[in-house]
Amino acid sequence: MAAELDKVVVITGASSGVGRACAQEFAARGYALVLAARRAHALEDLAEECRARYGIRVRVAPTDVTDVDAVEQLAQGCVAEFGRIDVWLNSAAVAAFGALDEVPRDIFRQVMDVNVLGCVNGARAALRVMREQRTGTVVNVSSVVGAAVVPYNTPYVLSKAAVRALGGSLRQELRLAGLDDVHVCTLLPATMDTPFFRHAANYSGRAVTPMAPVYTARRAARTVVRLAERPRREAYVGPAGRVLGIQSKLTPAFAERVLAHQMDRSHLSRTRSAAPTDGNVVRPLDDVASSDGGWHGRRRTAVRRAGAVTLAAGLTAVGLSARRAARGRGRCRG
Repeated sequence: MAAELDKVVVITGASSGVGRACAQEFAARGYALVLAARRAHALEDLAEECRARYGIRVRVAPTDVTDVDAVEQLAQGCVAEFGRIDVWLNSAAVAAFGALDEVPRDIFRQVMDVNVLGCVNGARAALRVMREQRTGTVVNVSSVVGAAVVPYNTPYVLSKAAVRALGGSLRQELRLAGLDDVHVCTLLPATMDTPFFRHAANYSGRAVTPMAPVYTARRAARTVVRLAERPRREAYVGPAGRVLGIQSKLTPAFAERVLAHQMDRSHLSRTRSAAPTDGNVVRPLDDVASSDGGWHGRRRTAVRRAGAVTLAAGLTAVGLSARRAARGRGRCRG
């Protein structure tokens, strides 16, 4: 165990997926944990596991991140018990699949409330403490789709783009306030092997499967711990995520076509139907709490596909650059 016994991390969305994996990774480093999510029993199970395995202190705080008062109490409870907040991880998130006009308005709003306002509520509560301490790190979990958009998941895509923008705005405010030791980092994961896809709302009529390649939640957790210990603006999880981010920046029209095709052909099944479901958007599901979603097998075959897409994007970018250079030379000669 590393010598981090005086460090305290608050994790929202800690009951499953990336949040749960992060709790386990921080616990292995000796951090004291404050675990927040809607499912109290899942948090208690995780707390017992971390105490027994790592001998750390854990506070369990069932919290709905859309409830401003509850999030403020989460921060105050942490300070009351541990005296400080060193890291605050905003990882609570929900999703709703379907075309824009298929997703009910109340579900769309709830996705935005959880993913955006939940993140805002957490950042506000954490930064109030960290400003007084003059030190600390907030990590907001966005997504690769915050940089490279996809169809049929509009509320989630919109929310993750907003989370990414939030990070940039907060970093500027902290810099202008002279708080050089208070950091806001943004995590941009590619597809993660978590229960996320089982828990998502779905109105598309088609079964949802992860868009390969799929990376483990532990990989994301290790990246989050690195951000906590050596903060930087943004960090992608998985090479495919970085590739898509670059591709969308260099050749946005091409990236939109490729991602639309992938979403339609592999993310939403063409052979398996699915009944409409609200998933866990409104209330938590009575599901086994796990960081693992059981999608490991989709990674290898997709690496080759991602490589082909990367090569195509690279060639397109080179072609566009050459064309612009040629036009520039032509103007100079004229």
